[in-house]
Amino acid sequence: MEVLIFQKEAFEEMTTKFSRFSDRVNELLAKQGSKSLNRWMDDNQEVCRQLNISPRTLQTLRDNGTLAYSQINHKVFYRPEDVSRIVKPVERKLADKAV
Repeated sequence: MEVLIFQKEAFEEMTTKFSRFSDRVNELLAKQGSKSLNRWMDDNQEVCRQLNISPRTLQTLRDNGTLAYSQINHKVFYRPEDVSRIVKPVERKLADKAV
């Protein structure tokens, strides 16, 4: 275990800066309103179920730009409105292939 020793002034300055940073993040989140990350879908299975497609087809929709997504590290996130927007086009494509 490593122990660090700070001067009181340095610690107080660091604490003040962190507090300002935290306040700024909270302000930005308040401005975003309903655009917070917890409204994003991060479950590929749920997206596949909603669209009635396989995980490979979901990957193709991401690859060809049909479905917008964001990726943080290796986790993929979808906005619910983007998923809803492509339900009809995906259903039409599936129906065309069945004919």
